[in-house]
Amino acid sequence: MMVSTDEHILRTAKEIVVKFIETGRVSPTGFNETFKSIYKAVEEAVKNSDSAVDEKEKK
Repeated sequence: MMVSTDEHILRTAKEIVVKFIETGRVSPTGFNETFKSIYKAVEEAVKNSDSAVDEKEKK
């Protein structure tokens, strides 16, 4: 079974936020805002790297 890119992004963002909570860098009350920010950052990184790979394949 293949997992979608969006699911990988979601899992990665969740793991990062959980680690931040465990280390005390983020409080559970700040989860919503922090999660959105991290999710967007991971999503942009993945989608930009996919675009870069597509460009290299065209050359």
